[in-house]
Amino acid sequence: MRLGLALGYWGRGPSADHVPLAQEAERLGYHSVWTAESWGSDAFTPLTWIAARTTRIRLGTAVAQMAARSPTTTAMHALTLDHLSGGRMMLGLGLSGPQVVEGWYGRPFPKSPLTATREYVDVVRQVLRREGPVELDGRFHSHPYRGADGTGLGRALKPITHPLRAELPLLLGAEGPKNIAQTTRIADGWLPLYWSPTRPQAYEASLTDLPEDFLVAPMARAHVCDDIAEGLLPVKAMLGFYIGGMGHAARNFHADLMARMGFEEEARRIQRLFLEGRREEAVLAVPDAFADEISLVGPRERIAERLESWRKGPVTDLLVLSPDRRTLRVLAELNS
Repeated sequence: MRLGLALGYWGRGPSADHVPLAQEAERLGYHSVWTAESWGSDAFTPLTWIAARTTRIRLGTAVAQMAARSPTTTAMHALTLDHLSGGRMMLGLGLSGPQVVEGWYGRPFPKSPLTATREYVDVVRQVLRREGPVELDGRFHSHPYRGADGTGLGRALKPITHPLRAELPLLLGAEGPKNIAQTTRIADGWLPLYWSPTRPQAYEASLTDLPEDFLVAPMARAHVCDDIAEGLLPVKAMLGFYIGGMGHAARNFHADLMARMGFEEEARRIQRLFLEGRREEAVLAVPDAFADEISLVGPRERIAERLESWRKGPVTDLLVLSPDRRTLRVLAELNS
């Protein structure tokens, strides 16, 4: 199991520590560093900044949102950064949800998410493989565009730039069982939002017959500390926001996922409290047990023991979310 550093997306502004953290992770032997986006900073620009200040560590997006760019635009970002970094790019994509897609990007959320994802990946693959002009008679991502409001003058094009790697790794952030199963067929890897090594049955049906070399790269907050309850507070704050605020009351993929993992009553309570404006109560309502399962928090000995359970399953890459250099170092030592 390899280690990656997950930096997430910016809050109010850029963190001056992201580049030094990436450099430290590279020094410690981490395999990859990952950036994200929501409705603020984008994923590719900070990753390019990091690429210019590192030499070996792989560079991933976890995740770049599909609604933010056409698939050809995303492919252009990926092939450009892959060239500039000497072949270190790993493209992680996610569909997001209706709240963000329609509220922030001003686009309709696809009525068939599986089809939209499959078409998006198809176009990206065509660009990167550069075997011919990009052509797809699709429902969501037709190339050339054939809509009734078009001019009819569109021409199928092949990228001018020759991609450095035709098979640049492409991973998908997927939560629903059908979406995860499709991911194993069309992508090189999967980026789980929550992973509990003690509940493999939550994903078991979707992960049958995994392709050889398929990547499973969950993100987990980690903190070496003596006070476990205090160490879990950032995990609970994140869960409170995602479960309660990243979606609509009637359609929240994150809450649905927590429910499928055995915490349905708690997920609905968190959601209700958050939507009522009782955000602190929503965070406190997150069960310590769930927050603990999906993270690595506590003294070094406890983390060492729990790390073994992460290694036993299908996880190939553990993406560590931690701004603490001591924690990054301890995990590198324990995983060596």
